[in-house]
Amino acid sequence: MANTFGTLFTVTTWGESHGPAVGAVVDGCPPRLPLTPEDIQVELDRRRPGQSDIVTPRKEEDRVEFLSGVFEGRTTGTPISLVVRNADQRPAAYDEMRDKFRPSHADFTYQAKYGLRDHRGGGRSSARETVGRVAAGAIARKVLALAGGVEIRAFLTQVHDIAMPADALAAFPSLAEVEATAVRCPHPETAARMIERIKAVRSEGDSVGGVIECRVRGLPAGLGEPVFDRLEADLAKAMLSLPATKGFELGSGFAGATLRGSEHNDAFEVRDGRVRTRTNRSGGTQGGISNGEELVFRTAFKPTATILQRQATVDTAGAATELIGRGRHDPCVVPRAVPIVEAMTALVLLDHWLRHAAQNRTFTF
Repeated sequence: MANTFGTLFTVTTWGESHGPAVGAVVDGCPPRLPLTPEDIQVELDRRRPGQSDIVTPRKEEDRVEFLSGVFEGRTTGTPISLVVRNADQRPAAYDEMRDKFRPSHADFTYQAKYGLRDHRGGGRSSARETVGRVAAGAIARKVLALAGGVEIRAFLTQVHDIAMPADALAAFPSLAEVEATAVRCPHPETAARMIERIKAVRSEGDSVGGVIECRVRGLPAGLGEPVFDRLEADLAKAMLSLPATKGFELGSGFAGATLRGSEHNDAFEVRDGRVRTRTNRSGGTQGGISNGEELVFRTAFKPTATILQRQATVDTAGAATELIGRGRHDPCVVPRAVPIVEAMTALVLLDHWLRHAAQNRTFTF
């Protein structure tokens, strides 16, 4: 069903925003991997609410518990079940939304699909569902780091109409550079302007969106599948499955459509004993398969749908009405989405690595 992601390394998430808990079941993890709750907690701490004065004030420690799949500090090869208890629940804040559809939220579409919905914070459509993704992604990330030295780094390049200069970041940013500001933008001058904008729209009861760029280095050539399961196709599916996402582009993206082939092509050369490209407009893939260069893609996030302003809507009976959003919401979801983007990237890459190994390394002829 649609709550499970992946082919060989799979994650099934479960739980609602204001239910007793959220979590995930991870299957296909290689056995004997050293794994502790702390390995996962560090990523959950980056995702959790209440980190700064520009995000939702909901207070959740998001402490992870292993229910299965780990024995004496190592994975067993069996399903890993993870649970995170919900603590700071205030479902009464959503009483008005029981019979009213929030504009641009999933309230109406969930009602249309299932005939009923959990109105408390959006239920499964809430970004709280991503707790399970981040937990699973932390496991995948550790496998990738130990097995291949793969590094994944996401960061903000834009909030509203404030964008980081295109030439501001030549090198692969460090985690410290990304985490240095509340917006997770590694360019301090731009980050300061982003924070100012978010605070300004929050004071007006409004919201803004933004763009996250993700870079991956240390990825070998050869990961990905022809045609339908291209590496970038699965990355696009992963990113667009996240709440509030509206766009995905890899490498030159939409800007590549304005170039000629002679301008866009990445020339090959041999460097350090292997085939490399002089430029990287392809973004690290060609023909849907990784080429060994840095993987570079961007994901666009819309403004948070629930805002603290009066909006026109209809109720479940179809009558026109008005709604003022209540509850605790991010005026800009993008800073907290950075570890979620990294987690989904890790899930895609490890799944493709396992698929590649199964087809190309299991048998020798």
